[in-house]
Amino acid sequence: MTEGEDAMALLTVIIAAAACWFLGAIYYMALARQWVRASGIPVGPDGRPKGSIRPAPFILSALCLIVVAGMMRHVLAMSGITTLGSGFVSGAGIGLFFIAPWIAINNAYALRPTLLTLIDGGYAVAGCALMGAVIGAML
Repeated sequence: MTEGEDAMALLTVIIAAAACWFLGAIYYMALARQWVRASGIPVGPDGRPKGSIRPAPFILSALCLIVVAGMMRHVLAMSGITTLGSGFVSGAGIGLFFIAPWIAINNAYALRPTLLTLIDGGYAVAGCALMGAVIGAML
């Protein structure tokens, strides 16, 4: 890869990760009550989670999404997937057949509610589909 191609690859990864991160913000805001109830997080009388929200989970999620987007870019590029549509389908497949089942396994052993698995698994599928679409369109 040339220096320009390296920069474009990095930009693609950052844009895909950011798109997924913002999708997560919207997705979890829309399902906040259900997710908080299913996760078992203690809430106050106002229905909001007790305690302060720290920045660490937000930073960690952004970093992890960069890692996922980087590997997804590599896999899609090696597979010759270079369109928005094929990237979307490939990303959805990664979310549905790799990430969501892993979430289900972890939640099953932790005796977490099925609703939590469906919410988190749904984000994995939607987020990977979006990342795949962005990456496919930019390859």
